[in-house]
Amino acid sequence: MKDRKIIDIWIEETIKYPDETKRQGHKYYVIKKLNGKTLKVVYTRENYIKVITSFFIK
Repeated sequence: MKDRKIIDIWIEETIKYPDETKRQGHKYYVIKKLNGKTLKVVYTRENYIKVITSFFIK
């Protein structure tokens, strides 16, 4: 996240209030537009949310 300049609050906002959500098995793929960019977060949900990756897409 540091390398990609993504802050924690953006991850939380994307997971809580996504513009788009897809699910494949146990993985969730969520997308949200933030500050003129589109953030994609991949995570799993068991007893807690585990973020696998996050990155900006075009």
